[in-house]
Amino acid sequence: MKPPLRSSDTIRTERLELVPLADSLELLVEGKRVEAERELGVLLPRWWPDRHDLGFLAFRARQLAAEPDDRDWMPWLVVLGDERVMIGHAGFHGRPGKNARNDPDAVELGYMILVAQRGRGYATEVVDALVKWAADVHGIRRFVASIGPENAPSLALVRKLGFVDVGRHWDDQDGEELEFLLEL
Repeated sequence: MKPPLRSSDTIRTERLELVPLADSLELLVEGKRVEAERELGVLLPRWWPDRHDLGFLAFRARQLAAEPDDRDWMPWLVVLGDERVMIGHAGFHGRPGKNARNDPDAVELGYMILVAQRGRGYATEVVDALVKWAADVHGIRRFVASIGPENAPSLALVRKLGFVDVGRHWDDQDGEELEFLLEL
């Protein structure tokens, strides 16, 4: 019998590893890619982080500095297990309550798979693993996903995993988003 996962553990799936990024956020924000690769044990794409992702990483680094208890809710790198190559990132928008529905018991998922790696089921594997991790480690039973109405692959993914459409909202950065909820 395996011991239960701890919050700082790498999450392993059949093909992937989700490597916690919290300890390397500052290195990436400071442009210290080589040091971050060494610390993470992961090969990052030469162009990553791009300007958009750098803004995201800086935001999450500020969030972690202001709220150290949010460490468990920081992003993970999505890594091809054997190759140790980053193919995306995923995680939660924050601890329970920090979600589009303002549901105090829910966490909101976010995920991004690099364009060249899409269509292989990686995002499904990642979301499924994150849901199981949050349920097993933190007892979370409610999950939110906010998706643009034009993002057909993500809409299909959440529906396939049992999320139900529960509304819509306007996001100042992303525009209109459909809200989905999964209850375990």
